[in-house]
Amino acid sequence: MKVLVVEDERPIADLIGVYLAREGIEVEFCYDGEVGLRTAQGGTFDSIILDVGLPTVDGTQICRELRAGGNWTPIIFCTARDDEVDRVLGLELGADDYVTKPFSPRELVARVKAIVRRSAQVVGANQFLAADGIQLDLRTRRATQNGRSISFTATEFDLLAYLMARPGRVIERWELLENVWGYAEALGTRTVDVHVAQIRTKLGSQAPIRTVRGVGYSWEAPTLEVEP
Repeated sequence: MKVLVVEDERPIADLIGVYLAREGIEVEFCYDGEVGLRTAQGGTFDSIILDVGLPTVDGTQICRELRAGGNWTPIIFCTARDDEVDRVLGLELGADDYVTKPFSPRELVARVKAIVRRSAQVVGANQFLAADGIQLDLRTRRATQNGRSISFTATEFDLLAYLMARPGRVIERWELLENVWGYAEALGTRTVDVHVAQIRTKLGSQAPIRTVRGVGYSWEAPTLEVEP
């Protein structure tokens, strides 16, 4: 596993690096936004820990440019900004998770490992989910809609797969947090809402995801497990 840490405060970067290295994770550091963007674009990483307040190019712009360029490496924003608007903006730009300073290094490492584990998950041969023109290949983690490729973040893909695998069932937000993110107690339900909104945007206005106000969401189309 290899993680890129883009953080201009070297003591914080070093602390993150120590905890990642203890888990056998290879770490590459960048202390400047422009260098971080070039490194992320030119390298292969399992995850990126990205500060927001960086010199030259801020973290939100890095995330925006990576996603616009088709780079869907899982991103965790790590920042001193704790305003909900900032958190929502980060998720809407395509980040997979968000932690605020001061943070627990152990918790950050746990989140990195959870995201990488999900994005690298391998399931049984020929396992696809298909519904309403939408098809998810759970082996290659590729998504299509009526033959058109759709790019999802690792978290968006897992959330959509969880919903599609349980058609007609109302799934509460806490269950989605526990089973998709893996740490419900550390997140608010707004996180789920933002990711569902992003999925709906990518699938279009006819996406068969029903909101059950005050409870959660339901996938409202029959889903089949099919072979390619």
